[in-house]
Amino acid sequence: MQIDWPTIRSGDADRLHGMTIDISGWMIPLDPQADTVDYFLLSADEPCCGGCVPRNPLTSIEVHAAAPLEPQAEVLALRGRLVRLIDDPAGWRYRLVDAVPIDPPRAPQRRFSRRAFLASGAALGLTACAPGRFAGYTEAHAETTQTTQAAQPAQSAQSETAPVWQAPPGTLTIDMHSHGGRVIVSRNPVIGANRPFIPLAAPMRAGGMNVICLAIVTDTTVTRVADNRKRFEAWREPQSGELYALGQTEFQRAHQLVEREQIRVVTNTASLMEFGPQGQCAIIAAEGSDFLEGQVDRVDEAYTKHQLRHLQLTHYRVNELGDIQTEPPVHGGLTDVGVQVVQRCNALGIVVDVAHGTYDLVKRAADTSTKPLVLSHSALATHPSARSRLITPDHARVIAGTGGVIGVWPSSGTFRDLHAMAEGVKRMADVVGVDHVGLGTDMLGFISPPVFTSYKQLPDLASALLLAGFSQAEVGAILGGNYLRVFQASVG
Repeated sequence: MQIDWPTIRSGDADRLHGMTIDISGWMIPLDPQADTVDYFLLSADEPCCGGCVPRNPLTSIEVHAAAPLEPQAEVLALRGRLVRLIDDPAGWRYRLVDAVPIDPPRAPQRRFSRRAFLASGAALGLTACAPGRFAGYTEAHAETTQTTQAAQPAQSAQSETAPVWQAPPGTLTIDMHSHGGRVIVSRNPVIGANRPFIPLAAPMRAGGMNVICLAIVTDTTVTRVADNRKRFEAWREPQSGELYALGQTEFQRAHQLVEREQIRVVTNTASLMEFGPQGQCAIIAAEGSDFLEGQVDRVDEAYTKHQLRHLQLTHYRVNELGDIQTEPPVHGGLTDVGVQVVQRCNALGIVVDVAHGTYDLVKRAADTSTKPLVLSHSALATHPSARSRLITPDHARVIAGTGGVIGVWPSSGTFRDLHAMAEGVKRMADVVGVDHVGLGTDMLGFISPPVFTSYKQLPDLASALLLAGFSQAEVGAILGGNYLRVFQASVG
């Protein structure tokens, strides 16, 4: 059955839920550097460039292809099963499942070269040409209190005048917070649990990223994008056992990903130091302890069964462990159960991450923990707005006071480009000292496109840090050495 875009815009397509339909539009890959894609957007409107992303969910459809397709720079006709989405975390209204290409319509088409399409997408880093939401990377969360009109080009190679970072001997680069490879189940559990992974080891290798903290998220079935489309919020209470089951699925996906990508899982400092220089590695992490459902003994289970070594206490719902920055406080900070979880992590050897937690939660966690804390992904603000994910200087100093590390993230709502991000790192270092600053990319975890979209950009970020005034050794500490110190102290 052939349908047109007015049917999508009006919502009349709701009645076609589950039916096989034909529709034509413009393919917008969310990884423009990939040779083939199995997940992309189909837009009613021709993009002005390869990095232009639709702003309106009624002018685009999320597509899951039956088999990988080459990116197309012309109108693409697809046939697939239309799925009406309800309470989708990213705000999407429709998805085309098991989509296959069919003969394009006969009407004359405007064309531009595939080379130009891919080149512009890579240069812009998938940044929308006008302010608006980006729904490609929908698996997690981001602070998007503002969006930029366009990020500055993220060059894939060093310019002739840019300083080049020479990693000191023994340096390991470590991303403190990543959803790379697309492990998160964020929509229909059946579809989400079987979503194809995307390449992870290759971009890590290309950019020189040795280790990532590979984070699952276990509140996604009960959170969604708020009406203002600038943050996530909880919208219902989970059923008993629901988030625990989701955690099991996501831990399993994380291990499937590392097996497919031939990435080694490191579980202690010895294995990190042995395997890190040899190839790409992952530290299994969880963003939010919602899968515990308040049961402290599940920390032991995750440590043993799933090799968990990095645990973030809260995410986008006020859980049994404590309060979050993006919602009004309920518990007054860290709960007694949260205290027990911190203590158990200390005893077992798990890094404690207090990202998303309120200032009061962080203060009690610091008083409780005998090991350094990390706050894996945020940035500095003197006066953060209500429900902001940014932190104050005092908030940052609490983390540093434990010997810990704050990871600066590449949010386009905070920084316009990599150079601005480097200046943000410098501001954080001015507050807490360079030994307490790290990198938390939140890869594939933003609503709006970040200024760091691929590990291939790591050399460019390193150059920007050098231009911001950091020494070669300090860049090494920021890009991995500081987190390595905390991992060694916490995990052993």
